[in-house]
Amino acid sequence: MGAGGLELPPGESGDDGDGEAAGAPAGAVSLARPMEIGADLDWDADAWAEVRTRARRAGRAYIWLNLVEQRLRAVVSAVLRPIYEPVHGDEWVVAAAGPAGQEWVQRAVAVREVSRRKGYLLDPADDNVLCFLTLPQLRELMVQHWPCFEPYFDDRREVELALDELEVARSAVARNRALSETVLAQAERMCARLLEMLGASGDDAPSAHRLPVDAVEDLVGDRFADVVGVHSDRVRLQRRLPAEDLFGGARRLDAMGIGLNLLVQNYSGRRLVRLAASGCRLRLLFLNPASSAVRRRERELGIKKGELSRTVEMNILHMRRVRARLRDTGAFEIHVFDETPRFSAYMVDGDGADGLAVVQPYLRRVRGMEAPVLVLRGGGRDLVQRGGEHGKPQDEGVHGLFQTYREEFESAWTDSRPVS
Repeated sequence: MGAGGLELPPGESGDDGDGEAAGAPAGAVSLARPMEIGADLDWDADAWAEVRTRARRAGRAYIWLNLVEQRLRAVVSAVLRPIYEPVHGDEWVVAAAGPAGQEWVQRAVAVREVSRRKGYLLDPADDNVLCFLTLPQLRELMVQHWPCFEPYFDDRREVELALDELEVARSAVARNRALSETVLAQAERMCARLLEMLGASGDDAPSAHRLPVDAVEDLVGDRFADVVGVHSDRVRLQRRLPAEDLFGGARRLDAMGIGLNLLVQNYSGRRLVRLAASGCRLRLLFLNPASSAVRRRERELGIKKGELSRTVEMNILHMRRVRARLRDTGAFEIHVFDETPRFSAYMVDGDGADGLAVVQPYLRRVRGMEAPVLVLRGGGRDLVQRGGEHGKPQDEGVHGLFQTYREEFESAWTDSRPVS
């Protein structure tokens, strides 16, 4: 090397001390072997659990983002295509992008050509430049042509901010980076909001009803009957689905259990009066506080004799006071049953398309607050049980769990006694 060159240190010298390895030129740098570096390429169980968690979060975010992108693509096509296609034909997207979007629209054209050549286009409906635009590029088309979109949207700024907030999740999913629970939850909420703003507020779209239909549930819900949520205890349930959201606006409420604490202790009597006055019909089925089943439950939980029965009696008295404040007391029915309680269930609008149920089993030595919770989606949807021979459906019209617990309630209600 010249005087000003950078001299590399020689590799480890051999026994002869001349600085040359066998068969290697002088001055060559020896590469450390993997064992010398000390790198561990294996993943332990915790590492695999972490990457699976990341993959599940990314999968949920991808489904939501895919729905938004498809909806936005349809909106852009419906608004801009009639304007540009009559003059520019198949190149209407290129014309709509204009000079400001020349770079990214040409990149989309190139990607489409590569996909054509390699046979990646599986659906002829996707053989157009619009289908190769990303979410930020679709946003740019909307912003550039906002006067064309303005008649369909109330607030341009709201749409832009929503799309901007999604960019964090979109970037993470596109590059397989970690997606935190906070960002995932924010992305899901924003996607649902965007779908509403983009006119996808029909019954089949994710919506903001009592418990919003999740995009994943909408796609694969039949695999899990009608279970849409599982919580380890009631505290975690109420973080996800507060009593105000569960019972508020209900047209019908059927509840059975020992003391119905989820309703009685978390939904005020004033709210119940307003709910009943608005037309909601309530049927509340308590365990008879004087029955032997209450005493057996007290022994199971290891609590003092009479403690549980007094709690149930107080809850019933509270509901009687609420009922007494109503004009139509016939719409607020209170019954008691004497059988061994097996579960508590709160079924909201069980006869409609947006029914929801919260079900908890009664476990030995576990109080109701600590028992696992199932959240069930109703709506009278019959399910097809999969897994028959050669993948064929079997047992057509199998009821979901919602219907099973509803039938249990009706049976117990028939055998129960009214409280005056």
